[in-house]
Amino acid sequence: MRVRHFTIPVFIPEEACPNRCVFCNQHRIAGAECAPSVEEVIAKVVEHLLTIPDGNDVEIGFFGGNFTGIPVEEQKAYLASVQPYIESGRVTGIRISTRPDYISRDILLMLKQYHVTTIELGAQSLDEEVLKLAGRGHTAAQVHEASRMIIEHGFNLGLQMMIGLPGDTAEKSIYTAKEIIKIGAECTRIYPTLVIKDTDLEQLYLEGKYQPLSQAEAISRVADIVPLFIAANVKILRIGLHPSEGLLDNTSLVAGPFHVAFGELVFSEIWRRLLCNMAFENGKRNLLTLTVPVGMSNAAIGHKALNKAMLLESFRKVTFEESNDLKGFEYHAHTA
Repeated sequence: MRVRHFTIPVFIPEEACPNRCVFCNQHRIAGAECAPSVEEVIAKVVEHLLTIPDGNDVEIGFFGGNFTGIPVEEQKAYLASVQPYIESGRVTGIRISTRPDYISRDILLMLKQYHVTTIELGAQSLDEEVLKLAGRGHTAAQVHEASRMIIEHGFNLGLQMMIGLPGDTAEKSIYTAKEIIKIGAECTRIYPTLVIKDTDLEQLYLEGKYQPLSQAEAISRVADIVPLFIAANVKILRIGLHPSEGLLDNTSLVAGPFHVAFGELVFSEIWRRLLCNMAFENGKRNLLTLTVPVGMSNAAIGHKALNKAMLLESFRKVTFEESNDLKGFEYHAHTA
């Protein structure tokens, strides 16, 4: 049986954030109004474990706020509540998300004692102007320093980034991605900026001082970035915000490139770029077989099979196969 990875998510919205970024309203984004109690955390873990077969890789993730900014005793209470599942072997580790300016040696030593294995930092950008305009309250240098300490203490490092923030450009987004790779992140998440209700960004948008990326622009920018991470073996955990109820029914979303299948659209675009010039002089008489890496056939076929339809304009028949010998966006094309 193939071992699968599961993360049991526990959302702690906007806990202990020293300021609110222009884009942020975690209550609406996460669909949660307040931090859960220890009892609620345990109940959530038990509920999820009942649906996950034994023998899989399971971690618990504390997301949505500034975990290391809440009082230390509260951190310990949350972490202690899930230790029995780690000690039993049912859960392999804990993942937390926090801010780069809330990392210290003492914090890292405490987290190590409670079997935290991965620390994700909300870097969002490594461009100083973008960080300032977004109201992050920390600098790029602090991201670098916190990342260095996390790696030195033996944790896996995750660095989250956003595209389309105020002051951001395509070039700055690529710069941020390259810096995340250079820093040594093991994983990343890529989020397009959305205008959420009850945020400072909503006010800027309504005043005409901020314009979100269109869906096509956002897809294109992320499609420029994803191959960089894949080539560097940086695991992409997510592309696009999790579709909470408020985003799905537009009660939280004001504007911006939200799509429930945003990641699928990005991978479809990357393959479209690779395949769009594939045509032969006697095309329509040829049969085309495309061999792609394992797990990439759906992306190569394209969202709603648009890439396959594009190829059928040049070939009589198009089939897709997968191979373990290919990696990333490698492919082989065979015509007959």
